Amino acid sequence: MTTLASDTGASKSGDDGDLAEFGYEQQLHRSLGKFASFAAGFSFVSILTTIFQLFGLGFGFAGPAFFWTWPVVFVGQFTVALCFAELAARYPISGAIYQWSRRMAGEVIGWFAGWFMILAQIVTASAAAIALQVVLPNVWSGFQIIGDDPALTSSSGAANAVFLGSVLLVLTTTINCVGVNWMSRINNIGVTCEIVGVIAVVGMFFTHAQRGPQVVFDTGEAGGQPGYIWAWIVSGLMAAYVMVGFGSAGELAEETRNPRRVAPRTIRLALSVSALGGGLMIVGALMAAPSLTDGRLATEGLPYVLNSILSSPWGTLLLVDVAIAVFVCTLAIQTAASRLMFSMARDGRLPASSSLSKVNPRTGTPIAPSVLIGLLCIAVLAVNVGNSAIFATLSSVCIILIYLAYLLVTVPLLVRRLKGWPHGGPQVDAEGRPLFSLGRWALPVNIAAVAYGSLMVINLAWPRAEIYNPTGEFPVLQWAGPLTVAAVVLLGALCYPRGKAVPNPVTIGA
Repeated sequence: MTTLASDTGASKSGDDGDLAEFGYEQQLHRSLGKFASFAAGFSFVSILTTIFQLFGLGFGFAGPAFFWTWPVVFVGQFTVALCFAELAARYPISGAIYQWSRRMAGEVIGWFAGWFMILAQIVTASAAAIALQVVLPNVWSGFQIIGDDPALTSSSGAANAVFLGSVLLVLTTTINCVGVNWMSRINNIGVTCEIVGVIAVVGMFFTHAQRGPQVVFDTGEAGGQPGYIWAWIVSGLMAAYVMVGFGSAGELAEETRNPRRVAPRTIRLALSVSALGGGLMIVGALMAAPSLTDGRLATEGLPYVLNSILSSPWGTLLLVDVAIAVFVCTLAIQTAASRLMFSMARDGRLPASSSLSKVNPRTGTPIAPSVLIGLLCIAVLAVNVGNSAIFATLSSVCIILIYLAYLLVTVPLLVRRLKGWPHGGPQVDAEGRPLFSLGRWALPVNIAAVAYGSLMVINLAWPRAEIYNPTGEFPVLQWAGPLTVAAVVLLGALCYPRGKAVPNPVTIGA
């Protein structure tokens, strides 16, 4: 068997030679630094976008005490991030989830991990793009191009959301085709604006507080659940929806300098910074809200709090910042999805692999996957015109697929750990420094990651009418979670490629 770079560290000088140990040529342009790597993960999570959208979901079910689901979900996801960090140090390859899973569990499991993740990223990018409708018409009424009702649930609001989202996806697709340097520059600027925006929002909340931080112990109403604990568990879906995508640094590993060292750090940092900023935003909003009992915080979320404390110019400026966050979030998700598709196609695991695996030599980007992802996202957006309830359900279900893809990494990794992984001698990066390792904490952290992921999949997929069919119009949507997972698995089995992957990880870089 070939000496494995994954176990012994880089045996050739430079990152390009490091990648060759896995049987791949350096085709993507390797130009991303530490901040760009961090920005990829941070913009995927995009707390300014997601908490802006989802605050009302958590508060509506469990009142102010829903805040405590945030640190619980963070701790669970951080155990997953730690496992990913170890794998990113040893397998710095594009298509991270897919590549890590296939090297831990073989071709079938690895393919399904990639299959789940691609579908989830397409829907997630569409859901992020549609958030422009929540923001732009409030910045300027002229952005309401179709009809005059901006509400997402109205026919004109739904159609306008699809139009704005499609324009956004055309822009992000173009940027992804132009080159990773342009993508990283725009993403870096956007992430900087988002971080400044988060700090500004937190500062305004705390300086306009109506009550003290002890508000987080107020349980409010039980949300109609049989006992508060069940309402609290449901409210945890808000945090679960937000804290995903932190592994995007791994997707860009082949475009990052010294990814064995940079990617593990930025995976952990992207999640940690997002959790800290998001937690402060939640506490601040609860402290600054004009009322906790008038029902508006549950139905309107953060915009209700912001509008109550900001004058018009400052409120408009903040909404512009949220729109920037939506833009870079959509860009980051689409970039990650295109690299995953490229990675699977390069191994011959997708239809039209020869086209999808081509990299433009001038831009250093896989153009065909970027264009295809953009078109598929626009197609998913069109569902919102026909039925916004179905689109909202799809957006919720895709998070289940992400958590399942994560499990297809952490479960096989646990099995391999029990057999002595990682094997081999010194584990160093391209500069000769030790790779990130959990050491004696590896087994308990991995067990915790698997336990957390399993419980969260059950929680996310549980057939709750108030999540999947809140209007009561479509009873079958209540079972959307398990039904969609079953359909995705069946379709995946039908689409699974019968040939062997090239290169085969059993003999190279396994």
